[in-house]
Amino acid sequence: MRSGAVTSTSDAIGNRPGADGAAVVTIVLADDHAVVRTALRRVLEGQEGFEVVAEAGDIDTAVCKVLVYKPSILVLDLSMPGGSGLRAIPRFREASPATAIVVLTMHDEPELARAVLRAGALAFVLKEAADTELENAVHAALAGNPYLNPRLGARIAAEPGIPGGCPTELSERERQVLHLLALGYTNIEIANELLLSARTIESHRSRIQHKTGRASRAELVSYAREHGLLASPP
Repeated sequence: MRSGAVTSTSDAIGNRPGADGAAVVTIVLADDHAVVRTALRRVLEGQEGFEVVAEAGDIDTAVCKVLVYKPSILVLDLSMPGGSGLRAIPRFREASPATAIVVLTMHDEPELARAVLRAGALAFVLKEAADTELENAVHAALAGNPYLNPRLGARIAAEPGIPGGCPTELSERERQVLHLLALGYTNIEIANELLLSARTIESHRSRIQHKTGRASRAELVSYAREHGLLASPP
């Protein structure tokens, strides 16, 4: 862990001088698990010059906290009550344009990382590596630089885009699930069609919503139509 005062290049309103005149990096933590927030707070506040000013356990509360505190950094879990964290990124950007967003997630799909960065976040950190990578991700975001988990970044660099005009955000299985969802199939019907469990289909649907930024069935149908997944199966 790095020590010493942090001098940030960010102009977020939340940055304020500390007792020694150095910039204090203010942080809002958004995760629906209190135990996780406690662990993240410990990691972040172990760095001199970092201060967690607020916590949130759902999307709407997180947006309010960002609007009020205008923090230097928002550490955002993608899977929280209140909707898709990916879809909410523009709301956070509107609430505080100068706040740098560091996404923290257990999902390690390259397509999701691409979607997160396109939506306006600056860093993508895996929860399993938060204790070693979160500090570096925050420093990169403060400097306006993107940060990716190194292993995930290597996978992204090595994987070509999906040919044939299919959306690169979704895997082949996720495109199949989306096609059936768009046709009006229920989760159980999709599970029977694809010979999978209903729980697996729920997991695929959640990832589809995160990656596309579409929450409702109508929005998913629209996305499927836009990408040619409605008329014929992938």
